[in-house]
Amino acid sequence: MKYDDASWHSDGDFPADLAPEAGATHIGMYVAWLLLQGMAGEELVDDMKDELHALTQRTVTPGQFLLVCDGKFLDDMVNDEANAFTLEYYQADDCLYPDDYIELLADDLPSIYHAADTWENFDRLAPVIAQRFTTWQAARS
Repeated sequence: MKYDDASWHSDGDFPADLAPEAGATHIGMYVAWLLLQGMAGEELVDDMKDELHALTQRTVTPGQFLLVCDGKFLDDMVNDEANAFTLEYYQADDCLYPDDYIELLADDLPSIYHAADTWENFDRLAPVIAQRFTTWQAARS
């Protein structure tokens, strides 16, 4: 299952002042959080050891990492727990991730795509995703 794709965002009504790669930032931030929590799928771990190492070492940004994955966030990139969380926090009709992302990183910007693909922005967003994950886990038990 494909959860998201940077090309879905950079095609069509996309800010003319940005490179298409900016369509990967919001996806990459979320995927990076999952992967940095140890929730990578087995295939991703096997096939992308060097890329995952670069992500953990922060030598590539979250958006750059997603672009190495063809700009796509697929269910087989993460484990079962991450997929279950993603279905509620990232994918559902009433999901909270876009709201959290906008509030923390893009509220004063022309669009969500203007948020910079930086580790500083990731560090602002990560605690909120972590809290949402903890709340989600507690509700499941």
